[in-house]
Amino acid sequence: MTSYTLIVGTQNWSSWSLRPALALAACGAPYQIKVIRLRQQGLSTEAILKHSPAGRVPVLQFDGVTVWDSLAICETLAERHPDAGLWPDDAGTRAIARAYAAEMHSGFPDLRDQMPMDFVRRLPMPELRDNTKRNIARVIETWESALAKHGGEFLFGRFSIADCMYAPVVSRFTTYGVTLPSASQKYAERIWALPAMQTWKKASQKEVDRGEG
Repeated sequence: MTSYTLIVGTQNWSSWSLRPALALAACGAPYQIKVIRLRQQGLSTEAILKHSPAGRVPVLQFDGVTVWDSLAICETLAERHPDAGLWPDDAGTRAIARAYAAEMHSGFPDLRDQMPMDFVRRLPMPELRDNTKRNIARVIETWESALAKHGGEFLFGRFSIADCMYAPVVSRFTTYGVTLPSASQKYAERIWALPAMQTWKKASQKEVDRGEG
């Protein structure tokens, strides 16, 4: 069986790295994670460029292949491990799940800017811009709609790439104490309780304890 290497940034901060890490854990294949410390005054980019032509993390390596970009990595894993069910089986539902993932991938700039991921800390909510408030409302709208329609524990029934893409938002909402409707709150709690999320939390806490995150 192929063994994967996922190269990530500082785990307490790197939301983009968390997403494919969850997908990789769901596949059940052997893997290792290598961490490059971020915010190291130019050294971080130099270190990343040794692994990624784009100069950004995460990066997935296997069988002489290098894949960069969170969503591309998740798609690659879904293709290589169909039994993991990382996309819904139904074609129509799968199309909507992809739209959810793509919206998260390309959108919500104010949310990212004002509420950066700080996985293990609890921080005061900043004074939010109107666009940030709209970003938060849109996330909640998408969660509530999918959960109501599909009736499972996750956005589209079983765990999928859509959940991977929104997991860092669960972290952000936890860090900054965002109040959620009941269904969304229970969903956030289920995401937070995932073994892979708890593993990420332990690694993030170690970084913080060492002064690296």
